[in-house]
Amino acid sequence: MLIRPFLEEDTEAVVALWEECGLTRPWNDPRRDIARKLTVQRELFLVGVDDGTEAAGAGQPIATAMAGFDGHRGWVYYVAVSPARQGERLGAQLMAEAERLLTGLGCPKINIQIRSGNDRVIGFYEHLGFSPDGALGYGKRLIAD
Repeated sequence: MLIRPFLEEDTEAVVALWEECGLTRPWNDPRRDIARKLTVQRELFLVGVDDGTEAAGAGQPIATAMAGFDGHRGWVYYVAVSPARQGERLGAQLMAEAERLLTGLGCPKINIQIRSGNDRVIGFYEHLGFSPDGALGYGKRLIAD
C-alpha cells in the first residue's frame, strides 16, 4: 500500500469507504468533516492506495486515517480499511505513519475514541499498544451538520 496525503478528488471514494466500514453517522456529514480537515493540517489526512496497480499519488483509496495535533495531544479519526483488504495489516501501516508524522511534530501522546462495544476495533488498537487511559469522552456539537 502506498500512503499519501488526501487529494480533493478522493472525496467520493473516501466517503464510500467510510460508509462501507460503518464509520458515518447521520449527525456527521462526512463531506463537511473532510472540508474542515482540509483547512487544518491537511498533510495529516492520510489515504492508502494499492501500490501495485497505479502510479504514485493515484489509485482508488483502500484505507484512510485522519490525524491532528493540537499542541498537547494527537488524535486519530476515520481509520478505515476496505473490508475486502482487512487482515493485511493496512490499518497498522496507516497508524504507524500517523504516529511517525505526529512524533515529528513533537506530539507526546495519541488519543483515539472507540464506540462502546466495538470489541474488534478495541482489539486492533490494543494490538498496536493502545490501552484505556481512564478518561471518559464527552462531546458537544457546536455546528449542526
